[in-house]
Amino acid sequence: MDTAELAKYIDHTLLKPQASREDILALCAEAAEAQVKSVCVNPVWVPTVAEALAGSGVLTCTVIGFPLGATTTAAKVGETRDAVVHGAHEVDMVIDIAAALAGDREALVEDIRAVAEAAHEGGAILKVIIETCLLDDAAKELACSASVAAGADFVKTSTGFRTRQDALDMIAAGATRIGASSALAILKAS
Repeated sequence: MDTAELAKYIDHTLLKPQASREDILALCAEAAEAQVKSVCVNPVWVPTVAEALAGSGVLTCTVIGFPLGATTTAAKVGETRDAVVHGAHEVDMVIDIAAALAGDREALVEDIRAVAEAAHEGGAILKVIIETCLLDDAAKELACSASVAAGADFVKTSTGFRTRQDALDMIAAGATRIGASSALAILKAS
């Protein structure tokens, strides 16, 4: 796979709480040059990213209930609506990890469905982050089935990969998107 094709799989990500406006604008410039799929930032930066990426073909993405997923459904819905109004095309939501571990499918479906509806109403897509490093196999399966039942568009996993080959291997295994803070390193590697 060539670099331009690989770039279309990548969400160029900066979620550090200390990121400055200059850091975010540099991220957007890198993303526009590399033509990645999206830039993923904390909600406070959505208006900045949407403005910086306007006309570039790169989407604006944000995280909801990040990093713990332990906020209320109403708070996640509010975050989602606010992000979409300010230009987010994609929303990456962290599930209620405790509900997944407890086997509470109903709570998971309700939480995800409410966020999916808020995202879809605003024309955005929902990617559900299931934080696989914290879940056993049964909870992973439950989180995936609940995401499908609730109308999510994608399910995301935490992997910790760092190399281009890791990204290519994940795509070969069926991944359709790669979120990475090391996007440029992955794209520049040969």
